[in-house]
Amino acid sequence: MKQNRREFITTMAAAGAAIPFTKFRLTDTTNPPEKKYPVRLFSKPIDAFDFGFMCECLNRSGIEGFDLTVRPGGKVVPEKVEEDLPRLAAEAKKYNLVIDMMVTAILSPDDPYAENILKTAASSGVTHYRLGWAEYDNEKGILGTLQEYKHALTGIAGLNRKYKIHGGYQNHAGARIGGPVWDLYELLKDLPPENIGCQYDVRHAMVEGANSWVLGMKLLAPYIKTLAIKDFTWQTVKGKPAAVTVPMGEGMVNWDLYFKTLIELNIKAPMTLHVEYPLFTKAEENYPLARKQDIIVAKFKKDMDFLNGYLSKYGLA
Repeated sequence: MKQNRREFITTMAAAGAAIPFTKFRLTDTTNPPEKKYPVRLFSKPIDAFDFGFMCECLNRSGIEGFDLTVRPGGKVVPEKVEEDLPRLAAEAKKYNLVIDMMVTAILSPDDPYAENILKTAASSGVTHYRLGWAEYDNEKGILGTLQEYKHALTGIAGLNRKYKIHGGYQNHAGARIGGPVWDLYELLKDLPPENIGCQYDVRHAMVEGANSWVLGMKLLAPYIKTLAIKDFTWQTVKGKPAAVTVPMGEGMVNWDLYFKTLIELNIKAPMTLHVEYPLFTKAEENYPLARKQDIIVAKFKKDMDFLNGYLSKYGLA
């Protein structure tokens, strides 16, 4: 049946009215194949912004979810986790984003909010989280400190098993537990890797072991269940050498060796992208919000494009 011009325009207008449109929100409900290395954003650099603004930044950057700070001073504080974490998880879904990773300060099963955080997180869709950082006790010594903290990790592993969530301790440059990487093996070797393990940070591993970091990665391989991604270079800061985080590909991390080692060790784990270099210059701090978002998105996207390039190069995308 033929339509005249007026009938055609009326039909198309009605069809268009039935399709809701928003600038950033995505409404596609298709389920793409599960990725071997899903990428999330460590939310700390943009926690000060409204959550809707944060979600828009991720949508525009091609990042599909958050590694959300759930700790004192974080996007969600422990005292309000029952109220705020489910609310933000539901809001993220409106943007087709997920919150399935989080960063905590949990160091013991007896921490005041530990069980409440894990229970709420698990029920909100979080599958992996990062623990807090533990310091060495000079009076107890290295081995004494490790023995004491292993007892705490055993209890945390029990909570993780109860709530079907995985906790990972991040190796971090410096003299705290996890800096040498080898000490993490001593802590984890008798514990169930399905419940507790390591969030392996190649940047920090290279800072502390420029040539030996691969050995630590191989040792910890069965326990590596999340991967922190960032780059660095050595600079002179106030007359002293310092490892300074820089955009992906502008630093010293050997990304080819890193990805080859992931494949060799058969490590498949979600990635948390850490954008821990300055987002704005001093002048840009005073820019309007929309312009600041453009700057954030450009930096996030540049890092994501670099990371996606390597995932594709090694057939891991």
